[in-house]
Amino acid sequence: MKAKLGYLCSSESWGGLEMNHLRNAQWMQERGHNVVFICVAGSPIHINATDFGLKTHLIEKHKKYFGFKKARVLAKLITHESISHLIIRSTYDMSILASVKHILKSKLHTSYFMEMQLGVKKTNFLHTLRFKKIDLWSCPLNWLEDQVKTMTRFSNKTVVIPSGLNTSQFENLPSKLTARNELDLPPEILIFGLIGRFDRQKGQLLLINALKLAKNDNFSIVLLGEPTLNQVDGYTAEMTAEIKDSNLEKRVFIRPFRKDTATFYKAVDYLVMATKAETFGMVTIESLACGTPVIGSNAGGTPEILQNSTGGLLFETLNAQSLANQLNRISSEKVHFDATTLINMAKAYDHNKVCTQVEKALNLV
Repeated sequence: MKAKLGYLCSSESWGGLEMNHLRNAQWMQERGHNVVFICVAGSPIHINATDFGLKTHLIEKHKKYFGFKKARVLAKLITHESISHLIIRSTYDMSILASVKHILKSKLHTSYFMEMQLGVKKTNFLHTLRFKKIDLWSCPLNWLEDQVKTMTRFSNKTVVIPSGLNTSQFENLPSKLTARNELDLPPEILIFGLIGRFDRQKGQLLLINALKLAKNDNFSIVLLGEPTLNQVDGYTAEMTAEIKDSNLEKRVFIRPFRKDTATFYKAVDYLVMATKAETFGMVTIESLACGTPVIGSNAGGTPEILQNSTGGLLFETLNAQSLANQLNRISSEKVHFDATTLINMAKAYDHNKVCTQVEKALNLV
């Protein structure tokens, strides 16, 4: 029987996890695989899946745990559609996946493509029972596979397959000068950039504080993004007040988010990843694909992606002084990263290579 891939995502959010799941489904369909996307009606991922030309099946939102009735409905759908492989990315869908696997047993191959790191050990009976229903656990980086091996009792197959990136979209990019003109940025000065929604977890204030602590003042920073929807903690106002109170209006530039992120990566000299511990930073890979080095927290997946110091520099996570030290170093020394080397690093994450790895892991070739 020819394989048929079912991508399940009940999330009603729209972030990196949902985007990665949808992109992988689209790429696999483009490679000739029979793909069905299973999602909640009216959700952002449903709307985008339709726009991507994917066949969709709509389900009702299920509970995170013990949604046995909805699991039986899903099992019937999977049987009716002759789906041979069920793939999830969200931990929210793990329980229903386990229930469906219990119902269909060997008729269905189940896969979990990990997006978030394990915060605590998950070795208790219920977690172990649920994990036994997963045939394949795919980790985007080696450090996450190590987590699975040391923090769970998962005993089935694990593989390391990164989240993919269509690197061709970062070819034939504008020059730095053109990119800076597009963003209305000074043409000559050294610029560090941070991209992401204006949220405390993204670290915009950390970068602003590092700028204040830095001994050198021959550089600027640009923050590209927008406030989190319905933001109530006043973070954006806190950011702008800090800039004004510290008289940094001429050194800190705020620009609205744009879909053409490559222009941003080309405009800055360094991308700053200031989150506490990014599990797998897609923006890190995008920056490398543009030939732009990264200054990142020495935590999470960033050190592995940067190959420690090949793709940029690391600083102590959440430490403004440590980040300031790296800003000082770059602005006072001739620190150089070869753009071709960075671009070649990003090619390891090209979506064609990733899809080949997925096909091999799922025994589709």
